[in-house]
Amino acid sequence: MTSTANAAAAATAMVKPPAPPARRLNGVQRVAALLLSLGRTSSQKLLRHFDQEEIRMITVTAAQLGTVASTELDRLAEEFIEQFSTGTTLYGSANEVEKMLEGVLPDDQLADIMSDVLGNSNRSIWDRLTTVSETVFANYLLKEHPQTAALILTKIKPSAAAKVLGQINVETRNSLVRRMLSIKAVVPEIMRDVEKTMHEDFMLNLSGTLEADSHARMADILNKMDREHMEDALDNLNEVRPKTAELLKGLLFTFDDITNLNARTRMAIFDQIPTDRIVMALKGTDATFREVILSSLTSRARRIAEHELAAGEPAAQRDVLDARSAITNLALEMAGRGEIELNPKQDEGAFFA
Repeated sequence: MTSTANAAAAATAMVKPPAPPARRLNGVQRVAALLLSLGRTSSQKLLRHFDQEEIRMITVTAAQLGTVASTELDRLAEEFIEQFSTGTTLYGSANEVEKMLEGVLPDDQLADIMSDVLGNSNRSIWDRLTTVSETVFANYLLKEHPQTAALILTKIKPSAAAKVLGQINVETRNSLVRRMLSIKAVVPEIMRDVEKTMHEDFMLNLSGTLEADSHARMADILNKMDREHMEDALDNLNEVRPKTAELLKGLLFTFDDITNLNARTRMAIFDQIPTDRIVMALKGTDATFREVILSSLTSRARRIAEHELAAGEPAAQRDVLDARSAITNLALEMAGRGEIELNPKQDEGAFFA
């Protein structure tokens, strides 16, 4: 009896738990899984070749990785390393990631990144969606069924929903508001499907979005800096990260770039700007540039502007720069709302190629 029991116990102990189902990993998840599988020493050597933003992206992804089946690891290994195999599964967690990063980053940077990781792991998908750019979120919702979009807007924070709705055209916005008012209770199964889809579309595939959004936000900050300070920051960045500097330059929009817009777009911008501010912004500009701007004004506004500019009254440089910044910011806001496009294409006669 005892020997039979011992044999049964031994047989039970030999039974391995079922392997987790294989799942396809996206780009950043693949990097995170491989780094975790390499172990601390090897992964630290590799991580020294990444910049801080890349490490942050990998860290957040790795901490949320969960269980990765050995079959998936084998598949990854075959793509990157010859004769690489493993017989165990891997589990990505915040603790594992922190161990991997120790010694790679200074303590303060590590603490900063881990605070993001640990914070994200304790937040629901709806809380985490508030970090997504309202423009990106609005464009995403416009591709969804209106009822689904309305449901999603009722689940995120009111402040975030308000910002997202502000990026949507009036007709669609009003329709969504009406639908939001009539939303009824949703069965748990459907709600879980919606949450899963949102997690996959944003949290698992957000790395590219976050990177693009970080560049867009940085460009917005640079746009609001003094021209001298902006150029100095770009020159410095160009020495360290030339590709990033080039990308940011493509996202920047300055007062000088207004002459590259088509006439219809310029008119849409200057129709909303007081004439005295236009006059202030044009002080110190050359005749050709000035003519492009004046041609975008109504006949009455142009006569007033030409008269005041001819008077040649001096103005403080700070006031001139403030006026130009206000015009640029308005153009960027209009572009963000989809009212105009800030591109160099000319569909009508232009003064600049």
